[in-house]
Amino acid sequence: MSTLPSNENRKQPASVYTVMLLLSMLFLLIAVIAMWMELQRWAPDYYRTNTANPSAMVNPVTSVADYC
Repeated sequence: MSTLPSNENRKQPASVYTVMLLLSMLFLLIAVIAMWMELQRWAPDYYRTNTANPSAMVNPVTSVADYC
């Protein structure tokens, strides 16, 4: 019997696909955190529309003859 360590139980290195999967998970996590920060920044102004008044009044067109 040999007393030398066997190379059969060695762990295989990560493949390109495993690295791409980990990178995509990292980038998705960063995107979710960024979107959550933007939601917290703009969330209070969802239904506050009293400051969104137009600065100029546009007269509606009543007929095609008025438009030409």
